[in-house]
Amino acid sequence: LREVDGTNNFSRIGGNLAVALSFAVAKAEASARGLSLHLLLGKKTTLPLPLGNVLGGGAHAEGGRLALQELLVIPVAARSFQEAAFTNAKVHRKVGELLKKKGRFVGGKGDEGAWISPWGSEESLNVVREACEEVEGETGVKMRMGVDMAAGYLYDPKEERYVYPKEGRKLTKEEQMEFAIELVENYDLLYLEDPLCEEDFQGFSTLLRKVGKKCLVCGDDLFATNVKRIEKGVEEGAMNAVLIKPNQVGTLSETLKAIELVQERKLVPVVSHRSGETTDETIAHLAVGKGCPLIKTGAVGGERISKLNELIRLQEETGGKLARIGFT
Repeated sequence: LREVDGTNNFSRIGGNLAVALSFAVAKAEASARGLSLHLLLGKKTTLPLPLGNVLGGGAHAEGGRLALQELLVIPVAARSFQEAAFTNAKVHRKVGELLKKKGRFVGGKGDEGAWISPWGSEESLNVVREACEEVEGETGVKMRMGVDMAAGYLYDPKEERYVYPKEGRKLTKEEQMEFAIELVENYDLLYLEDPLCEEDFQGFSTLLRKVGKKCLVCGDDLFATNVKRIEKGVEEGAMNAVLIKPNQVGTLSETLKAIELVQERKLVPVVSHRSGETTDETIAHLAVGKGCPLIKTGAVGGERISKLNELIRLQEETGGKLARIGFT
């Protein structure tokens, strides 16, 4: 595919075509061998914990007040993948009920199915925490929270500030890091994604030293599933987790190289969907086959549920157990 395209970023044939062809070839080979796709990709059978997006803002939720892109929940004590997926869906529903109860329900959902938040950062996080506590009481499944700050979208290079337009905040790099640390401490975050803009490797490294023993500091825009950028991040000690998006890099082969590099360096690979998705379920097989402990693929919506359903089937097929994260 690289040879046919002739560029380093699939600018001729396009990344979506490249990844679709790559997936199709892998599925054809698995079928020809009489294998489930996850067995072609790897030999693991552990099921990933699902990160469920329940309340959203930023670029994925136009019209809302929240600048943070995703408020996530993780059912760390679920006993099966089915219980984990259903528990995330219950938290999503509970958040909707709390929006109505508090008289701030706008009825909208963002690109990934999360409710659009009518509040700023703290109020939004408080609602998600309340929903988690209520669902914990109903199910007995311990929940943890995560945040995708998507700080690259907040950063204004002219002002050299992180701008929260509807919250009245303009933060320096140091203030942004302090805000991220406060979120980790105040909400006992298990997962923090893109807390700084995508070129600030040094800032990521500083932040990791301060909170890396409490939670996963995950780079998405920082790495873009690019092996060279991941290697730079490793050298600078910038993260302890890396988001993995196949259609970001363009082929399954290069995705596998990225995952293997992350695992070799004893970091956590987090397989992820995209904000614009299809019902293709390949990333479910990728997460299981390569033993990735987390998958970010939403909580509701047909194009998200297709992956969750496939993971339920894979647990039934393999008898694999749910992954556990050290910070839980």
